[in-house]
Amino acid sequence: MIKAVVLLLAAIAAPMSSLAAVIDLAPPTDVMASDMPNDVGTQMKVIWDLSPDDVTPRGDAPRRVTGYAIFRKVVPTPLGLESTAEAAADASEVGFPANFDFEYVQPVGSVAYGNSEFVDENVEREMTYLYAVIATGPRGSVSPLAQAETPVTAQMEYFNGGKFWFLIITLAISLVIVLFVLIAKRGGTVKVRPIAGLEAVTEAVGRATEMGKPVLFVPGILDINDIQTVAGITVLSNVAKTSAEYDALLKVPTARSLVMTTARETVEAAYLGAGRPDAYNEDNIYYLTDEQFGYTAGVQGVMVREKPAACFYMGAFYAESLILAETANSIGAIQIAGTAMPSQLPFFVAACDYTLIGEEFFAASAYLSNDPEQLGSLKGQDIGKVIAGALLIIGCLTATLATVTPTKVFKVTTLYIKDNILGKDGISLDQEKVTKIDIELEELTADPNPRGGDS
Repeated sequence: MIKAVVLLLAAIAAPMSSLAAVIDLAPPTDVMASDMPNDVGTQMKVIWDLSPDDVTPRGDAPRRVTGYAIFRKVVPTPLGLESTAEAAADASEVGFPANFDFEYVQPVGSVAYGNSEFVDENVEREMTYLYAVIATGPRGSVSPLAQAETPVTAQMEYFNGGKFWFLIITLAISLVIVLFVLIAKRGGTVKVRPIAGLEAVTEAVGRATEMGKPVLFVPGILDINDIQTVAGITVLSNVAKTSAEYDALLKVPTARSLVMTTARETVEAAYLGAGRPDAYNEDNIYYLTDEQFGYTAGVQGVMVREKPAACFYMGAFYAESLILAETANSIGAIQIAGTAMPSQLPFFVAACDYTLIGEEFFAASAYLSNDPEQLGSLKGQDIGKVIAGALLIIGCLTATLATVTPTKVFKVTTLYIKDNILGKDGISLDQEKVTKIDIELEELTADPNPRGGDS
């Protein structure tokens, strides 16, 4: 029995010993570690020159180097391990120990053969690290440790130079917004194009008054924390004020209790502003249910029973949009809708008389209030869209010209727009990328017809 146990243990130990690291590969050279720029101190970059054994084998010979493993340790490190990815060392020891145990210490990362850089994304800010790299091969073969000459400290950058152009564009748009706000406050004209759906509010409420029927306002099915619901409540304020002036009955069924409370306060303020506080009745702004189609059925019931002459849908809608619009259409109501839900806009456009599409819906508050701050902000956003459109057009033109007539000017311009203005390379061009462009152009000049063949 004892002999059988000994033989079993020997059989288990044999394959394990075959996995022991065998140092028979040439190590990588010139290992360097550096703190990643423009980050918050949580990344390190390690680069090295490939091992001399990292070459493509001839014929069916196996590849000697299959990858690289990266190790690190904290400098100075307390007694014991910070983690299993860091080598143990005394506090006075700066380099990796001579008896480094490849089997016990797990690397912080690895890359395949042919790669000569690695980004360590799991470092702590203000900690100092020393890195080392080994080449790895089949059957546990490794190279000696190639250690970086100096430790590196992870530091946080307070200014991200890679987003310098983003700062410039943001400041430009902000200055334009401030300028238009000042112009509007001083009585200047800030032109905003007419929005047909908002111009029709007076017509719709007036029609309801003439017919002696109520006005129905549906503020969507999402809660007050959704920006579309907030935009709908803004439109509700104008509809309520117009209803008060025309002495029309306004009904507002809601799908959320907080929306009901907000709508009541908004309508009450609008009636007070119109000088008709006595006409306000909070029971006309009521809660139905949170359930989507239960709410839809409740609103349909209101439409069929009370037959409102004007129906407003302002907020976030889903599958109930067409159900509500078709029901109101069947009773002959004038309908005005506004939403930023792309999937529901086609139904509202098809079934309603007027539809506020996307940004028109969010611009409603500025359009209806004529508030200088809101008008200036709206105009500044338009300038931002002009800047974005100009960059898009210039980028498309230069990219097309760089393909049709490959010259350095067009290629570098395209590179700058893509990687600097819209990317993260900051204010200065990456000279390595420019050098690659020069090499590509030289190759193209040397061989103008790389595909060969006669035309």
